[in-house]
Amino acid sequence: MTIRSEQRAVQVWDNEGGRTTSTSGNSPVSEDTELFVAKSFQIPELKGISAKNIHEHLELYEGYVGFANRILGRIRELPKDDEHSYELSLLQRQFAYEHGGMTHHEMFFEQFEGGPNAPTEGGPFLRQVEKDFGKFEPFTTCMKSLAMTRGIGWAMLYLCPDTGHLTPHWIDEHHIGILSGLRPILALDMWEHAFVYDYPTSEKKQYVEALFPNLNWQKIESRFGK
Repeated sequence: MTIRSEQRAVQVWDNEGGRTTSTSGNSPVSEDTELFVAKSFQIPELKGISAKNIHEHLELYEGYVGFANRILGRIRELPKDDEHSYELSLLQRQFAYEHGGMTHHEMFFEQFEGGPNAPTEGGPFLRQVEKDFGKFEPFTTCMKSLAMTRGIGWAMLYLCPDTGHLTPHWIDEHHIGILSGLRPILALDMWEHAFVYDYPTSEKKQYVEALFPNLNWQKIESRFGK
């Protein structure tokens, strides 16, 4: 598997406070350790989000897939003994960052496939939104407010299987603060790389406003019913 954007991903992550295990790009990963394969997404033309930004963003996503595989390959190579325990622990911590970056981006891009679409009237997802937020508009207002959280990260919506309630939540970077046992329903990328070609950092709010009219809510509600 060739990751075209690997070196560029290193530079962007360093600039945005990311961390990588290596910048050499020379650590081969054997075929049998490549457990993750970059997905393809059929994303239509979006309003307020340029094709250039989507293209660059997709290449960055491919970098997360490549680094997740690279880390797994390195973990497999290292002896499992006291001499290598520190390096192994660092790699395993780093894996959470790369894996979260991969899976959250996959959720993010899937939400645009098929073009804008409203949630199903009377469907279970919209009924739960109305139970928890009163109406759909207060719900989207809540999510937009969450997305304006200072710093880099993800504005998430979770479903709690135990209570049935929807829970808005912020994740730092890709992996800090993930809620264990809850099902992710909606993922909004609030890293600057998600909008830097379209909006300066001072116009983050315009990016947030541009996201929602482009969402295919039927993709999102399909996660609610899984």
